[in-house]
Amino acid sequence: MMKFSDQMRLTLCIFTLIISAIIPTEAAAQDAAAQRIKELEARLLEMQSGMQAMQNSMQSMKGELEKLRTQSTQVTQQVEHIQQKETVREAVREVAREISAETEKEGSKLNMVFFRGGFAHSSQHRDGLVFHSDVVPAGAQDRPDKNAWYFGAGFDWNLTRNAWGLAPKTNVLAELMFEYKQFSSHVQGNALANIPTQLVGGATNPHSVTVSQLSIYASPKIKFMEGSRFRPWLIPAGFGMHIISPPGESASFFIPGVVFGGGAEYRVWKDFYAGVDARYHITGGKKDGIDVDGLTAGGYLGIGF
Repeated sequence: MMKFSDQMRLTLCIFTLIISAIIPTEAAAQDAAAQRIKELEARLLEMQSGMQAMQNSMQSMKGELEKLRTQSTQVTQQVEHIQQKETVREAVREVAREISAETEKEGSKLNMVFFRGGFAHSSQHRDGLVFHSDVVPAGAQDRPDKNAWYFGAGFDWNLTRNAWGLAPKTNVLAELMFEYKQFSSHVQGNALANIPTQLVGGATNPHSVTVSQLSIYASPKIKFMEGSRFRPWLIPAGFGMHIISPPGESASFFIPGVVFGGGAEYRVWKDFYAGVDARYHITGGKKDGIDVDGLTAGGYLGIGF
């Protein structure tokens, strides 16, 4: 029995010692775990604060990026606008260069000054003048010839290169021209053109007169085949004013009328041209007994400018 008791006491002592050793170890472990948890919580709070700061920074960066994107879009639009302007300017400069190069080519000048000459024919004799009088039927009473020679000059001014979009390579020009015709230079007059007049008993001594006519025209001219050396043209209708010398018995000087014409020209060298034309002049009948209807036909030399 004593041995059993001693064993029990020894066992209890050992158990007590083990319990005493275990309890402080668990407490220390719990304290260490609590401290570790606190450190982890502190670190987690620190990480949360860092994450929040990063989010705030990212939000701010996002706003800045949005501003930069907007500014970049505006700059891009401005650059595109400038590029468009530059493209338009370059296109305009290219067209200007093409036009300049075109105008510098030989035969590319569309305006012209020209000098004409040739044959003229009147439809009727020039009656009703001082050298052929129905009022004073006395004296030589000669009549001038129906045929005449003429010379003149004028210029063409280009209005459009394609008939206002109706016909390509077809120029419409404004022509302004004058022309001098001379029918006769030694026509003997009637009693009124006698030196002295036979009306007071003078001897027959008829005065010679020169029969001439000055015509001024303003007409539209349609010229075809731009760019070709050979170019036909026509005048559908133009205005003409005829000034006659000597005047009629009614002292008429000015006779208006209409002119029709056609012709062709050839570029001989650079901007020098040679051409032929024919025109018909009509005044609608006699004016104070005078009829100047007729035609002209001849040639001309032109210089482009």
